[in-house]
Amino acid sequence: MALIVEIIDMRKILLIGAGRSASSLIKYLLENAQQQNWFITIAEKNTELAKAKIKDSQQAKVVEFDVNNEIQRLELISDSDLVISMLPASMHFEVAKDCVALKKHMVTASYVSKEMKELHDEAVKQGVIIMNEIGVDPGIDHMSAMRVIDHIRDDLKGKMHAFETFTGGLVAPESDNNPWHYKFTWNPRNVVLAGQGTAVKFIQEGKYKYIPYHKIFRRTEIIDVEGHGKFEGYANRDSLQYREIYGLDDIPTMYRGTLRKPGFCRAWDCFVQLGATDDSYVLENSENMTYRDFINTFLAYNPNDSVEIKLKHYLNIHQDDIDLWEKLEWLDIFSDKKVGLKNATPAQILQKILEEKWKLEPEDKDMIVMWHRFLFKINNDFREIHSSMVVKGDDQTYTAMAKTVGIPVAIAAKMILNGKIKTPGVHIPITKEIYEPVLNELEDYGIQFNEIEVEPRFY
Repeated sequence: MALIVEIIDMRKILLIGAGRSASSLIKYLLENAQQQNWFITIAEKNTELAKAKIKDSQQAKVVEFDVNNEIQRLELISDSDLVISMLPASMHFEVAKDCVALKKHMVTASYVSKEMKELHDEAVKQGVIIMNEIGVDPGIDHMSAMRVIDHIRDDLKGKMHAFETFTGGLVAPESDNNPWHYKFTWNPRNVVLAGQGTAVKFIQEGKYKYIPYHKIFRRTEIIDVEGHGKFEGYANRDSLQYREIYGLDDIPTMYRGTLRKPGFCRAWDCFVQLGATDDSYVLENSENMTYRDFINTFLAYNPNDSVEIKLKHYLNIHQDDIDLWEKLEWLDIFSDKKVGLKNATPAQILQKILEEKWKLEPEDKDMIVMWHRFLFKINNDFREIHSSMVVKGDDQTYTAMAKTVGIPVAIAAKMILNGKIKTPGVHIPITKEIYEPVLNELEDYGIQFNEIEVEPRFY
């Protein structure tokens, strides 16, 4: 009975989802539970996974959960003070709708969907805070960018002329042991389908620019991150929407992108040009195909030439493209391994091939790299600031991805429960009352930015 009374007196956090990206979030909640008077309920389909993460904590419990069970979902939400959703992005809305109806605050790391935005007025009316986009990208990118942008505008009285930002989930240098210099550190399907669905949009020196999908990985920039060497960046889907979000409506240049190690994009473009990233149709007899058959599917019929020769001809790969060809061969795409996937799309088969070769080994560490460029004008003088963050994972549980996604989410939840974030509605973390304390606390966990001023660069 005493334990029940103690739990009733505690502030209750409902965490829905305990997957890979939730490990650092759960660790933070448990480490702060006693001081903050929290009791954490973890709702998860895989209860063994969740129990392994809370261990023997007396201030947390695990319940088996099906997000589609409306009665259970409503019961759990109504018995909480705040909900953290670590579900896939498409599942947040139903939870958010319940939170607004039941007057419970909510935090997610995902992008704000159209449906989520439509909850804003009702959330304001109900006095509910729905905080989104407070992971790494989106999240830390917003907060770190706004801190510098506000400093330029408010303290230096400058006017922004260009803002570029890039983020990459990569493998740490000590675990970089393949010719692609890449391993999967997050959802493999999202990596395979990156850039599809719409043309990339950005603005450069006042000119609107559009890149169709089949050209994205040919239009890259080289980014030199202070102390960590060179990376290459390709453009993300829609940079234009961030002008309004960041209060930069009239900025001449706005560009958002993703980071990879040099050489990755040129090799990845081979699969794009081949059609191997297409997810719109199913390949006949895919289950019995070999990897070699899969590649040959996209090439012209010529029984006298090998798949290798046909591929080189199709993609115009020259004899001296040794680095590129090494990447392709290393993936075993010319082998007689069986695909083994029934009714599979090209993208699904490519994902299977890559998951075998790009998987993180138990001792591997991942790395998050983020880089911002701010070009601004004070009176008649241009100045430029570069801001960068590099975070390495500790191991396969407390990865860099888990830390940079989960810890900001946990800090935001704490701030809401403690009344530090008060404004109701559907929000992202772009105001000083949010980004300042979150970024300050992140530094305690080794998540910090290095800012340098450099000679201004013009296009």
